[in-house]
Parts: sequence; structure tokens; C-alpha cells
Amino acid sequence: MIKFTKERVLLIYKYIITETGGSFGIRDEGLLESAIEAPYQTFDEKELYPTKIEKGARLGFDLIKNHPFVDGNKRIGFHIMHTFLDINGIKIDFSDVEIENIALGIASGDISYEKLKETLIEKHKNNL
Repeated sequence: MIKFTKERVLLIYKYIITETGGSFGIRDEGLLESAIEAPYQTFDEKELYPTKIEKGARLGFDLIKNHPFVDGNKRIGFHIMHTFLDINGIKIDFSDVEIENIALGIASGDISYEKLKETLIEKHKNNL
């Protein structure tokens, strides 16, 4: 499995802000690191997020909810989640409306981590 490092996330973040506009900067370094490491947490030597979909959902969800960047948190969170899944062999197609609804739903608190995970699982099944 390909793990996203902080450096990779920042490189993608810089690209997205450059291409789509907004202010570049890290608002909270600790929250950024927390979001990037969260998918790999363990308890009693067992992974809390054992599947690629669970890891991708946790990564995207936390990047949006933790709001570690000055600008672009929803864009980067969704993009990193989708890219992580894609390069790890999980192909999921989203319409522009779905992307917007998911990102805004997470940011507003209307979509929980569990709901995001269920959505990704269902969309992945539909793509098979």
C-alpha cells in the first residue's frame, strides 16, 4: 500500500491552490500531521482502519474536519482521499455534484466518518 507522506500532501496542496486559487499556508501543523497519520493508528496491535477504503476515508475526512490549511481544506481533503484510493487500486468515480456534496457535508458535520466510509464502499461496489 502506498502511504501518503506529509511532503506528498503538501506538494499536492500547493498544486491545487496554484491551479484553483486561494491562499497557501498551513494553519496548524499538528492537525495536518494528525490527519495524515490517523489512518495508520493501532490499538492493542490491531489496525483501527485495516482496509484501504477505511484508510482513505479517514485521511480525507480528517483533512477536511481538522482544517489544517489556511485555505482549500475541502478541495485537498477530497482530492487526497480520492488519489490515495486510486493509486492503491480502489477505483471510484464521482460526479462534480457528489464531490461538492461530500466535501461540504463533511465540513458541516452532516457526513460522519462512518457515512463517508459506507458511501465509498457502496460507490466502489457499483464500479466493479
